[in-house]
Amino acid sequence: MSQRIDYISRPYRPCVGIILINASKQIFVGQRLDNHGEAWQMPQGGIDQGETPLEAGFREMAEEIGTNKAELLREHPEWLSYSIPEPLANQLWNGRYRGQTQKWLAFRYHGDDADINIETENPEFGQWRWSTVASLPELAVPFKRPVYAKLVEDFKDLFI
Repeated sequence: MSQRIDYISRPYRPCVGIILINASKQIFVGQRLDNHGEAWQMPQGGIDQGETPLEAGFREMAEEIGTNKAELLREHPEWLSYSIPEPLANQLWNGRYRGQTQKWLAFRYHGDDADINIETENPEFGQWRWSTVASLPELAVPFKRPVYAKLVEDFKDLFI
């Protein structure tokens, strides 16, 4: 049996986050199947070995929402991290990580709503919708809100 690393000493899991912006400047958010609260999030996922954040972004988009009909607008210059509450972190990824560090990518969506299909091979979302930029931080689980607020501020010119 492997020994669990102390929570504070654990690394952050490298991930990509996706800000998918439609023609009305609304943002895609999904409600996770494993969270029955009112928390919504933007698509995100791990970066595979040898994969660039952009490659991971297109892959995760296709895996989570069934389409990647989008073009890159901008990559956030920093890696943004958040810690997951310890009890939850102990359950995820065999307790190896404290949270996630993410490279966020903003995309312009070129598909139609009908192109989005969250009933993928390994579904993550039970429902989805387009959201206003201003509501993003309040929609997220509390431990993600500071990252979402920073994204709203740093990418605000894309939403005007």
